[in-house]
Amino acid sequence: MDLNANFDERAVVHSDQVPWVASPMKGVDRRMLDRIGDEVARATTIVRYAPGSAFSAHTHTGGEEYLVLDGVFQDEHGDFPVGTYVRNPPTSSHTPSSAPGATIFVKLWQFDMDDRQQVTIDTNAQTPQPVRDGVSEIPLFKDARERVRIELWDANVAVAQTGHNGFEALVIEGSFREGDEDFRVNSWLRLPPNTPLSAVSGPEGARLWVKSGHLAATPSAPNVEG
Repeated sequence: MDLNANFDERAVVHSDQVPWVASPMKGVDRRMLDRIGDEVARATTIVRYAPGSAFSAHTHTGGEEYLVLDGVFQDEHGDFPVGTYVRNPPTSSHTPSSAPGATIFVKLWQFDMDDRQQVTIDTNAQTPQPVRDGVSEIPLFKDARERVRIELWDANVAVAQTGHNGFEALVIEGSFREGDEDFRVNSWLRLPPNTPLSAVSGPEGARLWVKSGHLAATPSAPNVEG
């Protein structure tokens, strides 16, 4: 399956307007944002766990990162409430579930295969760092190939990003306008390398999950034999 698989093009999904699609596990539904591959895929997805649902134990051969958007996500390593950011590196394993129900934004098979750094951050407990007028951020992860953070934009602020090797954002709170399009909660935007971002935050400001630098090399389907 290929979905938004041309990484030389701007991609947008207003996910609240997209129907939920059942996964192979009962009670676990998905809204797909981009995808290369079938059940084993390089994928960006919003996943909803119904109360009491669980996914079978599995190994993340290509790594997994996620941000909890709603409820409490759980596995044998702990409980992860709204705002928790987790990176489970390649070769890690777990058995995910949610007793109360949860919604997560998750990315699979998008790691450096030699990465073994596990990260867990409660973003709600972090103090944002000012980076320029009207914009602050909470750093989440950085290596030679990508930078991940929460960005907070004050109300009615013009925000530009240029010279990047790929830019991707999910709206967590608030809104912004880019081009002729409004991005509200759960809207997702991906820009190819060196495509400038020119956005203006809404009257309530915006809180975004943001990743950049990660599209310097054109993504491909997982090498399931590697």
